[in-house]
Amino acid sequence: MQNWIDAYSWINIRFLLQGLWITILISVISVILSFIIGSVLGIIRYAKVPYLSKIVGFIIDVIRNLPLLLIIFFVYFGLPAFGFKPDTIPAAILAMTVFESMMIAEIIRSGIMAVDIGQMEASRAMGMKMSQAMWHIVLPQAYKKMIPALVSQFISLIKDTSLATIIVVPELMQHGQVVYGQDPNYIIPVFVAMAIMYFVVCYALSLLSKFIDRRMA
Repeated sequence: MQNWIDAYSWINIRFLLQGLWITILISVISVILSFIIGSVLGIIRYAKVPYLSKIVGFIIDVIRNLPLLLIIFFVYFGLPAFGFKPDTIPAAILAMTVFESMMIAEIIRSGIMAVDIGQMEASRAMGMKMSQAMWHIVLPQAYKKMIPALVSQFISLIKDTSLATIIVVPELMQHGQVVYGQDPNYIIPVFVAMAIMYFVVCYALSLLSKFIDRRMA
């Protein structure tokens, strides 16, 4: 019991919370960027633009089938060979944005395809351009259908930030390693604390998703 009390000293808890803040920061920035990029890529793939849609589709399929850890390694250790050396946090954000954008692109494409094709045809018949119909008619309906899948993907992203510890990003998992590195007896208490922190953040996001879903129903 004394080991648990010592492990949960205010200094250690504050250090873990600092790591949690970095985890949330990386996640929020990556989510925003990947949502924007993924939406654009998903629309391009859906629109079947000659050549461009096939190229985008190929890139999406390749990156989706690569481990996120490999992409993190490539960004942090591979890009310096091309003259670009990002710091650890920007490297983690870039890697996760690239990976997550491909996942979001497929969700966006599937969501658009789930909207009745008659919506687009009716909009075009009323004189709307395809871009106008997509923006004002199709996407609002598609995003409603995609809320559960998008939130699930964003929750996965939050948990995947733990992989960034491999390049010493000062996020929650890395801070946890520092804390239990002081004393092997801290390992279980620290793992429990980190599990609670991850759960609180992810569960809160899940509840927010359900609230939005009900409001938009």
